[in-house]
Amino acid sequence: MVAILGGLAAACSWAVATLASSRSSRMIGPWSVLGWVMAVGLVVAIVPALLVKPVDLDAPKLAGLIAVGLCQNIGLLLAYYALQVGRVSIVAPITSTEGAMAAVLAVILGEPLALPTALVLAVIAIGVVMAAVERSRDDRVVDPARTARDLAHPQRAILLAVAAAVVFSVGLVLSGRLGAAGIPPLWVIVASRTVGVLLIALPLVLTRRVQLTRPAVPLVLLAGVLEAVGSGVYVVAASVDIAVAAVLSSQFAAIVAVGGFVLFGERLQRIQVAGVVLIAVGVTILSAVSG
Repeated sequence: MVAILGGLAAACSWAVATLASSRSSRMIGPWSVLGWVMAVGLVVAIVPALLVKPVDLDAPKLAGLIAVGLCQNIGLLLAYYALQVGRVSIVAPITSTEGAMAAVLAVILGEPLALPTALVLAVIAIGVVMAAVERSRDDRVVDPARTARDLAHPQRAILLAVAAAVVFSVGLVLSGRLGAAGIPPLWVIVASRTVGVLLIALPLVLTRRVQLTRPAVPLVLLAGVLEAVGSGVYVVAASVDIAVAAVLSSQFAAIVAVGGFVLFGERLQRIQVAGVVLIAVGVTILSAVSG
């Protein structure tokens, strides 16, 4: 149950962070958004992390923390670039396949997975894709200027999102293994944010290329906090079951589709509604078979 609840909590956190990042990336650019998100996350997590009972860090664990940090930062940068040039309803479902990729990678690396659980995870993954499917043109255009820009580089957005999903999947597996090895989730968060601050935020500040506008402030704050929260609860969930936590956390794409409808007036298509229902049924069944 921990893996299920943690995966769902991570999905909710990452969904809201994605919606916020999709707007802020267009305002101040992907590099600045990533720098601010990492800085905010570090500020949020550093004090609680210092209060956690210390654990011994050997060379493999330290290397794992650095690798997770690199995966998360590279993945987010690719995703923010994709959000800058593509629609959130296209980018989100592609990046959400990180969970399925991580589940497959975990199984390849030797993690056991019962057949009933595998089948339910496959159903949930299908639901995630269905929930975020979008037609090539909308019947109703909420913002013509935004739509024209969104459609300017669809192929580039798709390639960037696929690359982000691949990088994220490696980070998800490594995070789960670090959690299972006893590394506190807050340490994983701080390590990732420290890598981001040192490699992204600090160079931007030193070269005076960091950007921030008043409308973007609440968006980067929200994204920074929720990216950190999502990462933390995911590590807790994945320390119990990487495959379940990874696939459930990936349903943030479905939540993004609903959020786009509620917040931005984007209509849900029938296939998207069917996907949301399929995910809900899958989560219910997964709770039963994992109980």
